[in-house]
Amino acid sequence: MTALAEGGVAAVAIEPLAARAGATKGSVYHHFANRDALLQATVERWERQHTEAVIELVEAEGSPSDKLRTLFATVLDRSRKGSVELALHNAADDPIIAPVLKRVAERRIGYLTDLFAGLGFERDQAHRRAVLAYSVYLGQAQMMATLPDLVEPILGEVVQALTQSGGG
Repeated sequence: MTALAEGGVAAVAIEPLAARAGATKGSVYHHFANRDALLQATVERWERQHTEAVIELVEAEGSPSDKLRTLFATVLDRSRKGSVELALHNAADDPIIAPVLKRVAERRIGYLTDLFAGLGFERDQAHRRAVLAYSVYLGQAQMMATLPDLVEPILGEVVQALTQSGGG
């Protein structure tokens, strides 16, 4: 994942990663049949750590508003280190990356939709708010990578605006 963050999808290659880890190519090939298998394992690990594990953390909270605040605080903080996510989005046309990005986006937007519905938004409105929130997250990740001084002072306002109750 470090190689992916630093060099994009092209950096996920067996020889340089083996050298970086002080391992032989053969030992890497013992675990991964080829580069595609290595890339697949990498993006699935990212999916588990940056989607499912985050949802597990958030689910420990009580109310939907507490869950949303925790979720936004967690992911917006992580977006400061969001270069893996950005690298994956930059390779969205890759046949290994594309289905994982689609699955992750659907999972995240579905989860957000449930949380916004829990705040009192009608289901359709909750879904629109979820898509907006996910778009904001992706934009924040990009801006934190390129313009952190501009974005960091308003993170609290972003969270507040997104979590204002839908009247329920």
